[in-house]
Amino acid sequence: MNERLTPQAALAALARSEDKLPFVELFARGSLSVEIYKPLGRDEQTPHARDEVYVVVSGNGEFVNGGVRRPFGAGELLFVPAGIEHRFENFSDDFATWVIFYGPKGGEAA
Repeated sequence: MNERLTPQAALAALARSEDKLPFVELFARGSLSVEIYKPLGRDEQTPHARDEVYVVVSGNGEFVNGGVRRPFGAGELLFVPAGIEHRFENFSDDFATWVIFYGPKGGEAA
């Protein structure tokens, strides 16, 4: 990886994406995948096959993870095991987060 992965560069890449999805993959190596995610109005994601970590870039709201709801804010790290239902709710318009997927399908052993 030769270029810097800054929040500004990631959000610019998302804006340039022709897919018009709320996320774009910015880096991948082996089982590691790094994305930027910025849903508009509503988070409609479904459970993922691999473990994931979110690092909130900006904004705040509520995070529902496996049925547990809690507030979140900028700078926070959130972990979701593979296969667990989760979503961001009641988030501010400036909400954006890094998404880091890793490991095998089904998640890593505890």
